[in-house]
Amino acid sequence: MYYQGIWGIDSLKIKYTESGELIRFSWRVLDAAKAAPLNDKEAEPVLFDPQAGVKLVVPQMEKVGKLRQSSTPIEGKSYWMIFSNSGRRVRPGDRVTVQIGKFHADWLMVE
Repeated sequence: MYYQGIWGIDSLKIKYTESGELIRFSWRVLDAAKAAPLNDKEAEPVLFDPQAGVKLVVPQMEKVGKLRQSSTPIEGKSYWMIFSNSGRRVRPGDRVTVQIGKFHADWLMVE
């Protein structure tokens, strides 16, 4: 309810990829104006895992750019970003926090 009312999003998910080298954060937009800060190109997303003692960032690929969507949000669509998990320090079952500018989602479970 908090994320719907304040940030205009729901369906927040953190997924461990098969290789374990990447962590995918996704959400669905309910209110495009409220959700706009999550897609802000200037905001640097960070994923914190206090159990593993790490801070993950969105990698920058040479030809593709940052592995995140930063277009203007559209209501009803889902968006994502990828965090680099080199060393596989973040594991399924961990509780993590995602911060994007002023937005933060605390204690999301990695699936």
